[in-house]
Amino acid sequence: MKPINVGILGLGTVGGGTFNVLMGNAAEIARRAGRPITVSHVAAREYDPTQLVGLDNVEICDDALALAQNPDIDILVELIGGYSPAREIVLKAIENGKHIVTANKALIALHGNEIFAAAQQQGVTVAFEAAVAGGIPIIKAVREGLAANHIEWIAGIINGTGNFILSEMRDQGRDFADVLQEAQALGYAEADPTFDVEGIDAAHKLTILASLAFGIPLQFDRCYTEGIGQIEPQDVIYAEQFGYRIKHLGITRKTEEGIELRVHPTLIPEKRLLANVDGVMNAVLVKGDAVGPTLYYGAGAGSLPTASAVVADIIDIARTLTTDPGNRVPHLAFQPDELSDDPVITMDAVQTAYYLRMTVADKPGVLAAISNILSDADISIEAMQQKEPHGGATEVPLVMLTHTVREHSMNAAMAKIKALDTVSGDIIRMRVEQLS
Repeated sequence: MKPINVGILGLGTVGGGTFNVLMGNAAEIARRAGRPITVSHVAAREYDPTQLVGLDNVEICDDALALAQNPDIDILVELIGGYSPAREIVLKAIENGKHIVTANKALIALHGNEIFAAAQQQGVTVAFEAAVAGGIPIIKAVREGLAANHIEWIAGIINGTGNFILSEMRDQGRDFADVLQEAQALGYAEADPTFDVEGIDAAHKLTILASLAFGIPLQFDRCYTEGIGQIEPQDVIYAEQFGYRIKHLGITRKTEEGIELRVHPTLIPEKRLLANVDGVMNAVLVKGDAVGPTLYYGAGAGSLPTASAVVADIIDIARTLTTDPGNRVPHLAFQPDELSDDPVITMDAVQTAYYLRMTVADKPGVLAAISNILSDADISIEAMQQKEPHGGATEVPLVMLTHTVREHSMNAAMAKIKALDTVSGDIIRMRVEQLS
């Protein structure tokens, strides 16, 4: 049977890994795909030929747009990342009848609706398993393995950098800035770590998961995003004293009011499996009405784990090349004309429990004033700790957990508490999820 020709854009960490897997496992891949899959062309400006086996037999250029229009290529693998020129290159390749495989979560989250519509019109496939959680096959699990279910919610650790930082803060008692510097030295975080520590990377991935789970269009601009930079070692300690651990979670849930779509630091019970995912590993917990909770764990980044997902997508496309385009697995799990208009709700409408830490004056009546404000807002306290002053200090930390409340009520109560003369500085607030 005629080989399938693949063109790869980019020979960086993931591109190089993908090239080596396709070359090194060519015989096994052909057995699975039913035909040979050949890397015939590569577009890359910088690469290390000593790390790429079999490069001598491949046509190399530095013009990605030319590759997108090359008539000899069946599948274009986009691994350059970013919004542009990736969008323009992918759309040009689709226009030229090429199937697409990408690991670019930013591209899918922001421009996926446009890209999938173009692919539908041309009868080609866009595969993006590697865009979420690296080597974990979470896209296929939600889109195909759990297709019989109403998905109720998804909660995931989907950024390894943030998870590494929080794990080190807990295990070693280190400050955020100190661990971030080490993460950069180890290559887990970029020189500009904003996408990782502020939750933007996780929000890209969660946007994709929410669309797959609930059949809604991709809406990255509706995702609430909050980073981990304000967390201090004392918060990690207090959380553990309450029986919780802090994780930077992406959470999407279907409610009667609409779809929750949020990324933020979250306290979860320490006995939950998700609470015990440490280091740079990723894990995604999916709750379906028929199957119940299912957990997917593995490497969320890295050359070969991500290449594993990229090559799996290439094999899937190879298997379906003879299938009528209308009978292929839909890009976003649901048929394009069956997407829902369920709204993505604002954070003000989300209901969850809260962890609060504030610095208060060490004198009578302070706790009563704070409790009255919370009571007037119908916010009940589940647990509370007021620390003893040390060395003649006149202020002490006050830490509490609340029961579930709507966020706009909590915001109003926090504003009143912060206005008290006996409360100084910012109030640290994190949400609490039981994930049961």
